[in-house]
Amino acid sequence: MSKNSILVVVLALFASGCGVYNFTGGNVGTAETFQVNYFQNYASQSPGSTFEPGMDRDFTLALQDRIQDQSTLTLVNNGNADLLYEGEIVEYRISPMTATADQNAAQNRLTIAVKVRFYNNTKEDADFDQRFSFFFDYDANLQLATVKSEAHEIIFERITQDIFNASLADW
Repeated sequence: MSKNSILVVVLALFASGCGVYNFTGGNVGTAETFQVNYFQNYASQSPGSTFEPGMDRDFTLALQDRIQDQSTLTLVNNGNADLLYEGEIVEYRISPMTATADQNAAQNRLTIAVKVRFYNNTKEDADFDQRFSFFFDYDANLQLATVKSEAHEIIFERITQDIFNASLADW
């Protein structure tokens, strides 16, 4: 048997003992399907937070895309998914971060937080109820509207990756 053949056999044995992994590190175990319920936007109910129209739809789609892109799971909407993600947007806050010498804000921070409930119907001890948040800092001379698209993209990327890691990076 050649060295390459031995290496292939060893790698195959190692991989088979570790569950079902893809190249991004997600361990889906025996799960085949997932569902992401619509994340309602309740941010305006949190003190100091505001309401951003359309963000609930955008976040729900971003989480669906993240899971599809980084796993072999199939998205379903029939309520019979192996993995279920649900929750709500609980914070959308703009706050001053740094001040200039004359006590004006030099930088603002947009913070978004979501509350996520994850249910793994193939592995009960993997369920969680957790808050995830991230932020985007921008120059205080700019209006949020001018950086909002970039800010949402960066924040959603980080939060959805954190949710993916918490639910499927089982190592």
